[in-house]
Amino acid sequence: MVAVVAERFKILAEPARLAVLNELRSRPRNVSELIEATGLNQANLSKHLQLLHAHGFVERRREGLFVIYQLADASVFELCDIMCGQLKRRASAQVTRLRAVR
Repeated sequence: MVAVVAERFKILAEPARLAVLNELRSRPRNVSELIEATGLNQANLSKHLQLLHAHGFVERRREGLFVIYQLADASVFELCDIMCGQLKRRASAQVTRLRAVR
């Protein structure tokens, strides 16, 4: 079980994949929209989408000529929110300590 969790964290450790997930947070998008939103080129984006799909983070469906991607499970953002909250608290504490030194 630990190895499976570590593998999922490994997938999330790539900033480009987090950017893709963040873009999908609000609504499903096609590849062209994701390229525009993330600034990734098509080959790079395809690689990241393949990994996200293989590990169950995104789902895909075909609509005519387009492949539409959407989040498979939005709970991934709970983890992101926890981490962002922790980082904000640490930064705030550091600012407080620096102000006390002055």
